[in-house]
Amino acid sequence: MTTPGLAVTEDDGVLTIRLDRPAAYNALTDAMTTTTSELLERAGARDEVRVVVLTGTGPAFCTGADIAGDDAAERFDVRALDAANRLVRAILRCDKPVVAGVNGIAAGVGLSAVLACDLAMCAESASFLLAFSRVGLMPDGGATATVAASVGRARAMRMALLAEPLRAREAYDVGLVSHLASDADYDRELAALVDRLRHGAPLAQAATKRAVNAAALAQLEPALELERTSQTLLLRTADAAEGMRAFTEKRRPIFTGD
Repeated sequence: MTTPGLAVTEDDGVLTIRLDRPAAYNALTDAMTTTTSELLERAGARDEVRVVVLTGTGPAFCTGADIAGDDAAERFDVRALDAANRLVRAILRCDKPVVAGVNGIAAGVGLSAVLACDLAMCAESASFLLAFSRVGLMPDGGATATVAASVGRARAMRMALLAEPLRAREAYDVGLVSHLASDADYDRELAALVDRLRHGAPLAQAATKRAVNAAALAQLEPALELERTSQTLLLRTADAAEGMRAFTEKRRPIFTGD
């Protein structure tokens, strides 16, 4: 399966899905999102796959959906939301451990994907951002549930309403991510973490993942549906169109509440 923007490898039980559009900070195209979901959905039924790693190339893990271009407001609709939700569900429902290798900034639905993963190894230079409010939108991909479940309502509101970024050290300290490594040690620490999981008991890992997610993310499905409904409405607003134009034009948006 070959998709522009993805580099997929499989070695000794480890399926690595690498977002590979470094010039675009690994912003997700429709094809990248769909293929990644399909790979994760298939991995759960493949005995030869023991661990899945989702990571990126270059300075970013993933900066979310690709909203570059003059026609972004016309291109984005409920299908983009459904694709993002499918990706998050594929990560959560995969019966294999899914590890996020956060090599750089994770923003928008890129952060949603990280939070859906079971463990996240982050380089110290990485950062995390819910940037939706900057373009007149709300968090999606389940982030309204997963961020709050990780760091609590108060910090989730700061990230979502004010688009305040978290550096990797702070994200680790507040419990947004599970692992932190210096940039020099990141590759080695990620490989060691994946190797531990690769040698674990597959059935026990799958059962543990299901039970922890059922307990910690009981509100995820309602959140996904509420996000879908609300974001669909927001995508039709003049503010969202202005936000996407401003992003492309690299200027501050002027929101009017329309």
